[in-house]
Amino acid sequence: MVTVEHRAPMVIRAATPADFPTCLALNETFVRFLSPLTLLRLGELHRQAALHAVVEYETRVIAFLLGFRENTLYDSVNYQWFERRHARFLYVDRVVVDGAVEARGAGTLLYEHVFELARSAGVPSVACEIDVDPPNPVSQRFHAKFHFLEVGRQMVAGGRKMVSLQMATTAPPVKPDKP
Repeated sequence: MVTVEHRAPMVIRAATPADFPTCLALNETFVRFLSPLTLLRLGELHRQAALHAVVEYETRVIAFLLGFRENTLYDSVNYQWFERRHARFLYVDRVVVDGAVEARGAGTLLYEHVFELARSAGVPSVACEIDVDPPNPVSQRFHAKFHFLEVGRQMVAGGRKMVSLQMATTAPPVKPDKP
């Protein structure tokens, strides 16, 4: 007898206010790498965001992402760094995946969605920041898969953190010619 394990697919969808408690709990779990959120602040960000998506797995929200386009009145110092230097971009403010299901593809699903959204809108770049001091090696490895490159650094959180400001092109990767 052969046993086949059946896994429900992960589903990405737009976040709704009903998802906010789960988003806040996920954010709190990883707040050392993020900025704190309150229900009021999350509501403000949700209204400003070009993208606020969640991933559901077996009817449970296991990940979320907040993204902003240029010319938004977003007060993040990292977003503002990109705003001063780039005309068009989609800035990923935070991507958070439940640690119990990390490495199952929820973050990748969200980023594939981000890049597709940006490409379809004619946006040339996706921007983000990654903590380098204190380091966040999981985030560094994850973003390297999407070919993010450092374009700057800055101190944040009152000088308690150094972030690497990163960008990746939304153009599909060029495949090398066969010899």
